[in-house]
Amino acid sequence: MKSQATLEPNDKIAQSLMSLTLTQRQTCDLELLMNGGFAPLNGFMNKADYDSVLDKMRLADGTFWPIPVTFDVDRKTAETLEQGAEVALRDAEGLLLATLKIEDCWLVDREREAQTVFGTIDDSHPAVHYLYHQTQDVYVGGKVTCISLPHHYDFTHLRFTPDKLKQYFRQNDWKKIVAFQTRNPMHRAHQELTIRAAQQTGAKLLIHPVVGMTKPGDIEYYTRVRCYEHVMKTYPLNSAKLSLLPLAMRMAGPREAVWHALIRKNYGCTHFIVGRDHAGPGKNKAGDNFYDPYAAQELALKHQQEMGVEIVPFQEMVYSHAQKKYFAIDEFPKDEIPASISGTELRSSLQKGTEIPEWFSYPAVMEELRKSHPPRHKQGFTVFMTGLPSSGKSTLANALALKLREMSGRQVTILDGDVIRTHLSHGLGFSREDREQNVTRVGFVAKEITLHGGIVICALVSPFARPREIVRQMIKEVGGFIEVYVATPLSICENRDRKGLYKKAREGLIKQFTGVSDPYEEPTSAEITINTASLTPEAAIELLIKQIKLLGYLQ
Repeated sequence: MKSQATLEPNDKIAQSLMSLTLTQRQTCDLELLMNGGFAPLNGFMNKADYDSVLDKMRLADGTFWPIPVTFDVDRKTAETLEQGAEVALRDAEGLLLATLKIEDCWLVDREREAQTVFGTIDDSHPAVHYLYHQTQDVYVGGKVTCISLPHHYDFTHLRFTPDKLKQYFRQNDWKKIVAFQTRNPMHRAHQELTIRAAQQTGAKLLIHPVVGMTKPGDIEYYTRVRCYEHVMKTYPLNSAKLSLLPLAMRMAGPREAVWHALIRKNYGCTHFIVGRDHAGPGKNKAGDNFYDPYAAQELALKHQQEMGVEIVPFQEMVYSHAQKKYFAIDEFPKDEIPASISGTELRSSLQKGTEIPEWFSYPAVMEELRKSHPPRHKQGFTVFMTGLPSSGKSTLANALALKLREMSGRQVTILDGDVIRTHLSHGLGFSREDREQNVTRVGFVAKEITLHGGIVICALVSPFARPREIVRQMIKEVGGFIEVYVATPLSICENRDRKGLYKKAREGLIKQFTGVSDPYEEPTSAEITINTASLTPEAAIELLIKQIKLLGYLQ
């Protein structure tokens, strides 16, 4: 699927088409399909390209391309789609961005995709988790025709399409450009690494951070971009350019590294820096790295000639206290101990409010990070209570809210299942799909309150693991998330049932009822588990407060 489409269809015709609302990842992918960042792709992959990319890291015609770029829909939507038909693609606000001409549809084989692209089915890998828990069941392939690129209102002075960036390079007579990929704030080690790369290659420098989807838990890009702007002031005049990349990362390690290089070539770069464990997502459930630290460099160097981008491999940069400068780890003096601060250590220091040494970062960068990442006890957080009907969730939620107001003086919001069903989710039924939508709606509200420093207590049956995990990831992006499994046994819940719902369910008067006719998927990684059968409400609240303090959200 080659060469970006440039012809725009008549907007009135597009208005008459069936519309599909894009997810965040689809919006990122579509923007790069339309602006040329994903050249030679001209649409979402059809099955032939998809299969070839999975098995060979090549499109069906043999062109090197390592990552599938797919468009997923649910089964119900897929049943309405016909080969050769066009659909309108709209952003979350309904703005028409493109049309998609359907070539084919096929069922997602999650295990195959996870194993071939990411090398694992371990869903602690963020992209594997996304594939299993958020990707819909059917892929739709087809050419896209651009109507309008997504409109960005933030950092407009830093958003350049490939054509605009190439124009800048020509106007400023930049012949060689080395690109630096990052999804994290930059500190002194990164600045040192990029300056060395520019000197080594005789190239100008493009700082090209990702501002689309990154790894859950990463620092949001508004803070990061302000940090990058501070770091840019440390480079010599006319030696470096900052531009934002609207990419949805997959954290696919070696495959992602060569993908990043191909994208930067489309943006006009001649060289690309590949660091240690490039685009690695960290450790798996066994505590081991998903990828060998140098596998990305090896794969990128192997394919650099075919890609037409020169790879600049770099070791980790570490600091020498004795010499007061940075070294690549393989060049570090043997008689000294290297100094470095990991991302985990940095996040811990921010949560605790402890000082970060100046050799590690710039004061202006640390000031930005502290503003957006206050100590944990000053952050907003959500307590998400899940359990069978009549397990005691509402009683605990109300009691905990009163205790938190007494202790903290902060605003506390309760999102109770029965109240939510009456108002926010009025009209939803009790099918699996409706129940999942109910939970994610609550998660959206909780996220907004948490983002602004509030405390939220959710009390929902929430019987399915998938929507609970989606809500966890949503809220962890902006604050704290504490899942509480109210593990009261079914027999106790039935005895407590004041509304007689269990009895009606047993008699067949209620067709869908959790614990009787519908399953409850027990949490496997809840921060707190409470069995109210063996605890008084007072004792349960005391235990909850103790655990919340241990997690750092209360002093």
